[in-house]
Amino acid sequence: MILHYLEDRWDTEFASTLSEAELLRYRSNLLGSDLRITNYGGGNTSAKLMQPDPLDGTPKQVLWVKGSGGDLETISTSGFATLYLDKLHGLENIYRGVAQEDDMVAMYPLCAFGQNTVAASIDTSLHAFLPALHVDHLHPDWGIALAAAANGERRMQEFNHRFGHRLVWVPWQRPGFELGMMLKKALAANPACDGIVLGGHGLFSWGETSESCYRNTLQLIDQLGQFVQGFVDPLGDRIFGGAIYKTHEDRDEVAADLLPFLRGRISRNKRVVGNYAALPEVLRFADAKDAEKLAWLGTSCPDHFIRTKIRPLYVHWDPAGEPKELRELLDKELAQYARDYAAYYQAHAVKDSPAMRDPNPAVVIVPGIGMFSFGKSKTEARLAGEFYVNAIHVMEGATALADNEPVKEYPQAGPAAPSAAFQCHANYVALPPSEAFRIEYWALEEAKIRRQPAEKLLSRRIAMVVGGGSGIGREVALLAARDGAFIVVADRNLAAAETVASDLRQRHGRDAAHAAAIDITDKNSIHTALSLVVLLCGGLDLLINTAALFPASADNTASTEQWGKTLEVNVTANYFLAEAAGKIFRDQGLDASLVLTSSANAVVAKRGSEAYDVSKAAVSHLIRELAVSLAPLVRVNGISPATVIRGSTMFPRERVMASLTKYNIAFDATASDDELRNLLAEFYAQRTLMHQPIDPTDCARAILFLAGPDARCTTGHIVPVDGGLTEAFLR
Repeated sequence: MILHYLEDRWDTEFASTLSEAELLRYRSNLLGSDLRITNYGGGNTSAKLMQPDPLDGTPKQVLWVKGSGGDLETISTSGFATLYLDKLHGLENIYRGVAQEDDMVAMYPLCAFGQNTVAASIDTSLHAFLPALHVDHLHPDWGIALAAAANGERRMQEFNHRFGHRLVWVPWQRPGFELGMMLKKALAANPACDGIVLGGHGLFSWGETSESCYRNTLQLIDQLGQFVQGFVDPLGDRIFGGAIYKTHEDRDEVAADLLPFLRGRISRNKRVVGNYAALPEVLRFADAKDAEKLAWLGTSCPDHFIRTKIRPLYVHWDPAGEPKELRELLDKELAQYARDYAAYYQAHAVKDSPAMRDPNPAVVIVPGIGMFSFGKSKTEARLAGEFYVNAIHVMEGATALADNEPVKEYPQAGPAAPSAAFQCHANYVALPPSEAFRIEYWALEEAKIRRQPAEKLLSRRIAMVVGGGSGIGREVALLAARDGAFIVVADRNLAAAETVASDLRQRHGRDAAHAAAIDITDKNSIHTALSLVVLLCGGLDLLINTAALFPASADNTASTEQWGKTLEVNVTANYFLAEAAGKIFRDQGLDASLVLTSSANAVVAKRGSEAYDVSKAAVSHLIRELAVSLAPLVRVNGISPATVIRGSTMFPRERVMASLTKYNIAFDATASDDELRNLLAEFYAQRTLMHQPIDPTDCARAILFLAGPDARCTTGHIVPVDGGLTEAFLR
């Protein structure tokens, strides 16, 4: 097998150690690991396996098929639904036609094999009625480009002739039992076929073993790539009619300035997280002559528009103009998009349709700048963008496949929609709005949405934790990520920030966190770090600073330089940080929260820590000042911890030993750092009412209470986390 684009990753030796079910999982993971083969959460794989019936022990043929909502790259064997194949076939006897096909889904649990409770995919019948033992149903961009071309069926015959295939074309039909019947009939009429192209939708391929199925699928998709790219590549810069705009030379700066404003507008109904992409193919599309018309048509593959909506918002802006024009223009075009979406809903809704969803776009295309995408999480926002990149590739291929022969009837047309219902531009055929609506507002799709777990306390929030590489900041990052926030771990020590961010990604997934370098005494560094946050996620909701400086010296006195640096880091830098973040907060127009870290030292006077104590007293008052100046949009609060030693970078070995000496606490100079810290922590604990050392997690919990929605009416306040330090009681 010679591949030009894809890679054969099948390990025969490893595969020989796997069971048939594990081979299905292995095949699925390999296919899902390459976005050129299928997109996230898209596609479906199956295997028909012989297994003993758990009731009577007789051998039964069981369909293993990817469960509803699963993702091929990450699916495990427990993610597959298992159903008696003969019972599935028996459903044909009670099927009364397309008007009843949704009712058939309720029959799938009655066909479940054993105690499997995984919800069967809507594609179950498609796999059940194809006779091959192993079936792949995927959505490669090259395959959908062919399926979405006005001359797609004719080009498919050219492909068959060139590569020796026997693909068969089936017109558009929404996934479901009816499409399963159509596939069965197509196979009966063409028993020698080796694959099926679903008009406007996707691709079916198969084999008699998992390995042969994988390789058949791989070869077919790679050859489709060779075929389609053979038309795309010669066009070069003429793709999509050629460029009519030039990419803005400061596109990232314009994007960073625009994104919080755009995010705020799109979050009017419910807060969303953003994503920005300026990939070459995105800019080539955004700047092209045909982009506006193609974008208006919408996508063709159901997997695409479930994420991207019926169409993106294409902004009518010339990048040669002033970026300041964009805000007023976006307000107008977002309002028009919402009106168009409402009209789309009203035109196609029926009595039992779910209520209209958010009428704001999920994808916004700005010529010269790129693509902005939005979703309920960083993952969903990224995926919306990735799916529209898939759609761009599809449109690229379909338009390149154009020829000079007239198309009288679109090959996508069939029982579900006549040719007149489809719209076409430059050889690209989009799904009819009526069919798009039937999927977007499908009762089964609504049921899938309702099966999703409840959102967490900080879902849809973006948190920047300054000082997040260690101590209290690290614990804040860990807890906020657990509660659903996307975390930017910002620290002067980038390596420490990377370590924490990597830990969060391992715990919560690839989109859980990102690391950023920041020096809060440098306005340029603050601007760079905040711009990174904006370009990553569209804005900022929670800003938490735990970074501080304690001037350590052998004699517990501060030099002039140390005094100035302490005030700069602990006070002035907090003001710089709040000032820079304030612009983002104002542009978003969304409620936000800022939490700073003061100290019990702010109210307890003592010898030897004057610079630190005075700086923290200033922080306490700065919290109140910022609460006034940033109201009512932003709540500003703080915590006032007693000494926190575990995990703190403010307690190097030398400072711990100096403190132990200061308090006449005996210690062994050869003891480990942790042993010395524990001695000092226990001393501090005995001075409190609770006799408990203050842990970074105690502080983190207080910070997140203040930052989160549970404290929505609290601002300008400082919460002590000091174990009951009577000297710090306010008088």
